[in-house]
Amino acid sequence: MDDIQVKGMDLIHAVDDKVKQVRTRSLDISFNELLDMYNNGELIIDPEYQRLFRWGKDKQSRFMESLIIELPIPPIFVLERTEGIYELIDGLQRVTSYLHFRGKQTNDSIPEEDKGGFRLEGCDIVKELNGYNYEELPNPLKIKLKRNFIRVEVLRKESDSRLRFYMFKRLNTGGEELSPQEIRNCIMRLLSPEFNDFIIEMSLNPDFKKCISNISDDKLEAKGDQELVLRFFTFKNYRDRYRHDVNPLMDEYMEAVSDPTLNVIFDYATEKLIFEKTFKVLALTLGEYAFARTNANNNFVASLSPYHFEAFTLGIQDYLDKIDEDNLGMVSTLKDMFIEIKNDQRFKALTTGGGKNTARELNNRISAVADKVANVL
Repeated sequence: MDDIQVKGMDLIHAVDDKVKQVRTRSLDISFNELLDMYNNGELIIDPEYQRLFRWGKDKQSRFMESLIIELPIPPIFVLERTEGIYELIDGLQRVTSYLHFRGKQTNDSIPEEDKGGFRLEGCDIVKELNGYNYEELPNPLKIKLKRNFIRVEVLRKESDSRLRFYMFKRLNTGGEELSPQEIRNCIMRLLSPEFNDFIIEMSLNPDFKKCISNISDDKLEAKGDQELVLRFFTFKNYRDRYRHDVNPLMDEYMEAVSDPTLNVIFDYATEKLIFEKTFKVLALTLGEYAFARTNANNNFVASLSPYHFEAFTLGIQDYLDKIDEDNLGMVSTLKDMFIEIKNDQRFKALTTGGGKNTARELNNRISAVADKVANVL
């Protein structure tokens, strides 16, 4: 047997080994059964996942219209936690729309007037449905909604835990409605929730919140504050792996820390102290303008630049122990120096325009801050 055949056999065995670790089954369940399962705690929608419900009332209404006129719908995917207890991992918009129409409050974002079941609007095939809530529908249509079946693909509890993680990751990375950080928050919980919970905790730090107060509402809604926390730790601890795009690097780092089988060390107590002091220093010196650019007149522009975020948070790391945040003179000196850096034409060139998301440019803008800090401490 030649080398090509040997490699081919090895590849086949590798695939077969993974196939043996996957345990699945398919169920056809009526929507009324799904409602009963949700009421009885047999269908679980994780609280973090519930907050990702995005469909407006028109999309929810058109889904209900699809069920009523018996259009085919795609399957949903669940993980089996224990025998008979399932966790939804794909199909949130469809399942939640049905629950909302039936009057179930799955999260806090439901308007008060819709808590008993919303009224249909935006139905464009049977426009006569618009204006009805569930209770007002004729009984035959209620029965259609109750008895309409959906295919449920179940990943059994016997399946390898990492394959469960990859299944969720691949099902939920193609949707345009979730931000990268929202996806991370959900999928990493299948490995371990500790690091994800830590990131959320750090995002609530008052000094951090002060420093990023210029973040846009849209970014904040998409968990942009948590993504900045992850960005900080990723570049602080994983920068040598950075090449061009930070999103895959953040995915890789979060997965590495969250996966207990990879044994990546993350000292939570120490990292928390570093994070807190970093943003305490920046809050005391520049506050809401910590990551803002300055204009041609050297006045602050109320914005948040990721390049400034990287430069200032990482540029002070080597000197963090030397900074005394209780020394008003030192704080004042640092403030003046930080403003001087922001107004420096070389630094502006490093943090504006295209082509700045390379490892070389990243290191240059961090060094621009670090070199200045070294001169005053």
